[in-house]
Amino acid sequence: MIRLRTADASFEADFTALLSQDRETTEAVNRTVADIIAAVRAQGDTAVIDYTSRFDRQTLTVDRLRISSAEIDAATASVPAELAASLDLAATRIEAFHRAQLPRDLRMTDAAGITMGMRWTPLDAVGLYVPGGKAAYPSSVLMNALPARTAGVARIAMCVPTPDGVLNPLVLAAARRAGVTEVYRIGGAQAVAALAWGTACIPPVDRIVGPGNAYVAEAKRQVFGRVGIDNIAGPSEVVVLADADNDPRHIAVDLLAQAEHDEAAQSILITDDPTFGDAVAAAVAAELPTLPRAAIAGASWQANGAIIVVQHWDQAVALVDRLAPEHLQLMLRHPDAVFARVRHAGAVFLGSFCPEAIGDYVAGPNHVLPTGRTARFASGLSVFDFLKRTTFVSATRAALDEVGPAAVALAEAEGLHAHARSVALRLGG
Repeated sequence: MIRLRTADASFEADFTALLSQDRETTEAVNRTVADIIAAVRAQGDTAVIDYTSRFDRQTLTVDRLRISSAEIDAATASVPAELAASLDLAATRIEAFHRAQLPRDLRMTDAAGITMGMRWTPLDAVGLYVPGGKAAYPSSVLMNALPARTAGVARIAMCVPTPDGVLNPLVLAAARRAGVTEVYRIGGAQAVAALAWGTACIPPVDRIVGPGNAYVAEAKRQVFGRVGIDNIAGPSEVVVLADADNDPRHIAVDLLAQAEHDEAAQSILITDDPTFGDAVAAAVAAELPTLPRAAIAGASWQANGAIIVVQHWDQAVALVDRLAPEHLQLMLRHPDAVFARVRHAGAVFLGSFCPEAIGDYVAGPNHVLPTGRTARFASGLSVFDFLKRTTFVSATRAALDEVGPAAVALAEAEGLHAHARSVALRLGG
């Protein structure tokens, strides 16, 4: 775990080194993924079945690629009532927040008499990838499927790997709650390729969303252009700004909540009180052995964790904007004042009673967020990822006479004379 102090002469160099850490996988997957995509394009379902047998240790036939409604019903029925109620609460809150995002069409007529506007329409088909290897995330099903359904997407196809043929009941229950009925028991780059290019059994989609391993991320990168994608997700990260009014154990567990995701995850504490920083470090050490995923969280904290002591909160805001974290917790006495000045963060959690974990499940805003400092230019998943904008223009003869000569002049200046003539022929008729 790294300790930094803004008062130290070496701070800038040390912080720059922290920013430059490469937490992405170094595994060379490009060629392998390209081969898988090429095979799926050429051989369709046969290639998908072959890769599923090799990677997920299950033999499928074309009629078993899709998980049946009866299997989804049985899985949903097996979920304990209390857990099903929690899933429904999360889904209801996520739906409500994303429904509030829906934009309105725009239509206006200017002084020249030109009518113009913008119309929003949903995508036709979306593919949802859900991890199913080391861990299963029903929350991600809700976070990806519900915005698409709220946006009005007619077809949502979900792929979830089922190693050794094991289905996760809560994942399928989440699909049922989110209104997803088209679910395939496949994963990896082969699933992404099938969604992008289509096979005899799996019709292609227009956009692919959802997290996955390095092979899934690379596959999404390679099929981009054929289809849209949400992002190339990297290891999870959190930056916690906390003053000494907080319970050190609370902050320690907040840091470990990110660390337990993956050995490459990153948790950073920024505080203005060095004694509090020490107390949090001690609390992390005490809490870590009690976690079932202690090995993962410990590796993450040891390799990528950091405690930064600032002299004042102005310094902290500047550091946050340079880190541009996926998650930002403002565990401060007056969080709104600091939040107003933060420019770059995927999602922000304000106050000591709002840890980031609440956003992972039941708060309402999406937990699919930009990682790896991409919050400088990217945003979290929303209904806008499942909508597209179409602009429109109409003009009367009088309106064209007023603005058309300028279009003719500009077209001629660019040497595009057919453009100019297309307008000029209609002027003054």
